[in-house]
Amino acid sequence: MSPTSTTNLQGSIWKMAGVSECFSIGSIVACKTCYQKEIEGEVLAFDPQTKMLILKCPASSGRTPLNDVHMVNLSMVSDVQVKREATAPLELPQSLNLQRLNTRVRNQIEEKKRLVTSLAAGVSPEGQKLFLTISKTIHDATWQGPNIVVWNQVIISPPYTPENVKAPTECQALQHIRKVVEKHVKDMAAAEAVSRVGTSSPNAQQQPSQSSATQSAQQQAASN
Repeated sequence: MSPTSTTNLQGSIWKMAGVSECFSIGSIVACKTCYQKEIEGEVLAFDPQTKMLILKCPASSGRTPLNDVHMVNLSMVSDVQVKREATAPLELPQSLNLQRLNTRVRNQIEEKKRLVTSLAAGVSPEGQKLFLTISKTIHDATWQGPNIVVWNQVIISPPYTPENVKAPTECQALQHIRKVVEKHVKDMAAAEAVSRVGTSSPNAQQQPSQSSATQSAQQQAASN
């Protein structure tokens, strides 16, 4: 294609489009490429400088929830038609809640600091797992050496069992944390049991029978 024909083609595109070098997002546009391939879909984006048009089309696989997305270079099309202009106003994206984002960032930083503190104190993996479980719902949990301190009054010492949950006085906080630790210990035991069953190989169970079968074959050969 010569430069003159390309310029004429580009000039005709804008006339066929019927718009002032732009396509409204949400409009339905049909175009025919230089390979005679027809594409029709909803405008997702358009860049007038590069003349790139992005169309959302029904999925070629026929699956309703999915869509095909085509990036069309309008410099390489022979026909463009706006089938339907978008009339509904665009929905503005919701503004970000900066306060909530900052709070989330601070919480993540504090959680990482607490994790580093536990690693520096040489806390066992069981203690670290228990601390993460507690901190998911109770943010007022810190490390005091190898001990977990909750609400500045409940102390959980190694080996981090319900019997190791102590407080200066019998209170509701003590009972609550003790129940949390009991549930955590039970969950860990159940997970370990499932893991143990999953790692047991069926081949290992078949080895005794295979071994006995081999011995029988050897004895039969010896008798012959």
